[in-house]
Amino acid sequence: MRLKHFTVAFGQQVFKALGDESRVRILHLLWRNQEMCISDLEQILDFTQTKTSRQLAYLKNAGLVSFRRLDNWVFYFIKDEAQDFLQQLLGYMERDQQLVHDQQIYQTLWSNRELAAYKLQNRRWHGNR
Repeated sequence: MRLKHFTVAFGQQVFKALGDESRVRILHLLWRNQEMCISDLEQILDFTQTKTSRQLAYLKNAGLVSFRRLDNWVFYFIKDEAQDFLQQLLGYMERDQQLVHDQQIYQTLWSNRELAAYKLQNRRWHGNR
């Protein structure tokens, strides 16, 4: 499902949401990486948990972001309805140095996570502790 009608009221919410650098950085990371949990966003953006949660709540209330729960984890993602619209806007900002830096930090964290998972899996097979 995509945005069919872009009312003035909805447009006002969206543009207010995009009027804050923190929220744009969060949206860009969600757009590039499909979904993320609060703790990853905190680390990458160097935000407190409170600030990250507040910004995600703002984006959720603006109708741009939703979430899913998996055990104790909450993963945020861009809603299908807003995907095309945000892809257009965020695509224009793709080369912004801050956004590039955020994505590089994410890639480093992800590769370290994969490395850690590989080490844990390898430890199980070899029986080392």
